[in-house]
Amino acid sequence: MEYNSARENLILPEYGRNVQKMVQYAVNVKDKEERNKTAKAIVSVMAQLNPQLREITDYKQKLWDQLFIISDFKLDVDSPYPRPSAQALHSKPEKVHYPNKQIRFRHYGNILELIIKEIIKIEDGPARDAIIEKTANFMKMSYLSWNHDSVSDELIIDDLNTLSGGKLKLHANAKLSQTSEILARTHIGKRSPAGKGKSHGKYGRPDMGKRRDNRRNKGLY
Repeated sequence: MEYNSARENLILPEYGRNVQKMVQYAVNVKDKEERNKTAKAIVSVMAQLNPQLREITDYKQKLWDQLFIISDFKLDVDSPYPRPSAQALHSKPEKVHYPNKQIRFRHYGNILELIIKEIIKIEDGPARDAIIEKTANFMKMSYLSWNHDSVSDELIIDDLNTLSGGKLKLHANAKLSQTSEILARTHIGKRSPAGKGKSHGKYGRPDMGKRRDNRRNKGLY
């Protein structure tokens, strides 16, 4: 008996060992015209074994690419598509450079810092004051999503001053939302009602057993 551990590794396991043997056979076919016919037949089989590829644009090209990959790029046939290279397959992708910017207050996030930079550019006036007030309220909501207990307006004003470098100030008539209002509006930290999901015994509801007895007395079951 031949075990899989003694066989060659499957290059593309989704097509199985039989397809790989077919490709190996095609590689050893001496006549090129016959090799081309064999390759086309193998691609048809691969399409049947992996029908989800039809949802991909140019899925036939992908099938031909996989055919060459299974053959370890040894198959010499006329492909209707550009032949892939082994170097491109085994080459390492370029290193992704992640931003190393330090966020001052993580509970506000980097987006808020970008917003504040844009607000600073706005000329003084009622529109700017309104945006600053909305931003401060947004900061308070963000803070409460991180700390469900409470937050003072003084802390929000101080954080706004820090993030803007002292360039943004709340106008005298500005009003921040109450903590209770924010929690009620956003459901931050809100617990499920008491008793929700609680088991009601064998029949699911307190009166279900009584209903069953009434139906049984009436001969319904």
